[in-house]
Amino acid sequence: MFLFIDRNDEMALLEERYRQHGFDFIVIYGRRRIGKTELIKNFVKDKPHIYMLCNKAGTSANISKFKQEVAKFLREPEIASGDIEEIFSYLMPKAKDKLVVVLDEFSYLVEKDDSVPSLFQGVIDEVLKDKNMMLIICGSSISMMESLLGYKNPLYGRKTGHMKLDFLNFRYFKDFFPGYGIEENIRVYSILGGVPFYLNKFDPGISALENAKKEILSKKGRLYEEVDFLLREEMREPDVYKGILSAIAQGNAKVAEIADKTGIKASDMDRYLKILMMLGIIKKEIPVTEKKSKKTLYTIDDNLFDFYSRFFEPYRSDIELGEMRYLDETLKKNFNAYTGRKFENLIRKEAIRKISPFPISRAGRWWGFYRENEQRRELEIDSVALNEQTGEILFCECKWQDNVNAEKLYEELKEKAKFVNWNNKNRKEHYAVVAKSFSIRTGHARCVDLKELEKIFRD
Repeated sequence: MFLFIDRNDEMALLEERYRQHGFDFIVIYGRRRIGKTELIKNFVKDKPHIYMLCNKAGTSANISKFKQEVAKFLREPEIASGDIEEIFSYLMPKAKDKLVVVLDEFSYLVEKDDSVPSLFQGVIDEVLKDKNMMLIICGSSISMMESLLGYKNPLYGRKTGHMKLDFLNFRYFKDFFPGYGIEENIRVYSILGGVPFYLNKFDPGISALENAKKEILSKKGRLYEEVDFLLREEMREPDVYKGILSAIAQGNAKVAEIADKTGIKASDMDRYLKILMMLGIIKKEIPVTEKKSKKTLYTIDDNLFDFYSRFFEPYRSDIELGEMRYLDETLKKNFNAYTGRKFENLIRKEAIRKISPFPISRAGRWWGFYRENEQRRELEIDSVALNEQTGEILFCECKWQDNVNAEKLYEELKEKAKFVNWNNKNRKEHYAVVAKSFSIRTGHARCVDLKELEKIFRD
């Protein structure tokens, strides 16, 4: 059974729009597997609706398919109306209550025929704008769906609402895996991220890593071909993007490093990286204290892609042969450190605002360097949060370890903070340490262990 969890804000927006009399045109988009279709199905299930999943067969074939869906809704053997405007003109007088019409994967239509937005502009302007109905278009091609919202698009100015679905918040993982504690759910997060489709594939009766071996690192696994499938669907050169992701997963975070590792010219790298960022697979980072910087780093933001690039792709041949010995050794040696990096990311994304004693204007990583005896020494702080108005700054260190000495970490963090160039003469410093558990706490920093973190995510 597919669990439908969270999306409360999105459901509330759709319900609010539906309760209002009149025409609504809603655009919903987001990466594949993020839960768009499940959201829509749960919204329309108790309402008069027509749902159609568009395909890549072209405009004429999809109009014929839509006619069939309309005929089914009206309980008529067929309808004679020809073009899309005529179909809606025939349909609307027969709809008694507020009708919801959903065109899922609308981007398939636009890919095949760039006149489709103009066709629907005509439908809205000539037929629907004064009717009591809701038109929802949905798509996974983020660039195409965002272009529909642009002022140059024929549909510009017609939408009454839009939403981009993002990763599911970590606080809802416990609903998928009620038998797991927070530690095991963090391991699930590090492997899958917040993609509902993936979370529904893991068995709550076995561990996160055993699930990964069963569903990702096995030819029989339901997520075995997932990354390859998504890259083929979204990219014209999937192998090139796979190479870029492998390079980043190996720790090559700068453009020059990625270019050197892949053999792609640095001048060509920008377009590849932009597409990966647009799809939400990677992210671009600069030190949080700098608004513009040449210290740009790229990291993989989609956890399944990261796990795949680190633990699947280098061992693909072994996995194909069912030879797991070397991969098992790698997982034993490196999975905990990998989870630690994802733990840091989770704190930055979803917990730092609740850990901070002040309202945050922005938060992120910080890195820099200093020179000692003519040697360059690099520094990094896991999370730094700022308040531009009050001049407050929070330095936070995260350790995916038990029995952490928070006093020692605080002293190290305080030393690193001296090199953070932000509002130096007039700032108020705060400190925090996050870990699985502590052997020694400190009164100089907020100490957050997994028990307190569980409360933070629950609130």
